[in-house]
Amino acid sequence: MIDIHCHILPGIDDGPETIDVALQMAQSAIADGITHVIATPHASDDFCFDPRRVRALRDELQALIGPGLELGIGCDFRLNAENLEALKSDPQRFTLCQRNYLLVEFNEFAIPPSAGQTLHELQLAGLQPIITHPERNAILRGQPERLARWVKLGCAAQVTASVLTGSFGPAARQFAQRWIGQGLVHFVASDAHNLRGRPLRLRPAYDAVRERFGEEVARALFLENPRAAWEGRPLPYVPEVADEATRPRRKRFLFF
Repeated sequence: MIDIHCHILPGIDDGPETIDVALQMAQSAIADGITHVIATPHASDDFCFDPRRVRALRDELQALIGPGLELGIGCDFRLNAENLEALKSDPQRFTLCQRNYLLVEFNEFAIPPSAGQTLHELQLAGLQPIITHPERNAILRGQPERLARWVKLGCAAQVTASVLTGSFGPAARQFAQRWIGQGLVHFVASDAHNLRGRPLRLRPAYDAVRERFGEEVARALFLENPRAAWEGRPLPYVPEVADEATRPRRKRFLFF
């Protein structure tokens, strides 16, 4: 399996604090059957993204891990004005394995109406946006037709592995399952941050997807699409979006 979204580098964001913990995360990934991990530290208002430091930390950790796990680098790109301006001059500093796929994280409290246009402009610039963990975003759960519209326009979406095993509660799990069934999901990734609460594991989620949606879908979300993103190729698995996914949710009114 290949993990395209992981906070494994030490001392750079809210991931592991030490190289020893990062090494233990890598060892757990190997035991889980993961062969490739893209280290994607935050690029946000809270965490400054320095590609040179990221590369140096990756090289240090890779030397300790050895050949059992291959590390790439990218970032968890917060869609804000400062990042978008920096992206114009050097997009590959932010992309997965310095190719064309870009993890895009939305604010949990406000998504501007212009977000769709911004995503479209990223595509016109030759980038492939991957919307990260929409099932954990209350705004997108309340307005799922926005996600469906973006996917129909060519964006991809990634859900969190531990969501599918219940770690983020029943609502997030239900939305993740529903969106996989509606053809809105292209990747499952760990979004790992540590050893216990946010571990670097994919196998339990793989088994959950295989049981509910079949082996073909599981391989697509955990291996085939992630490998394409790693290599900068078009996704082999792009399911058709179900019609009901694009319809606005009905508002419920309570009468007293």
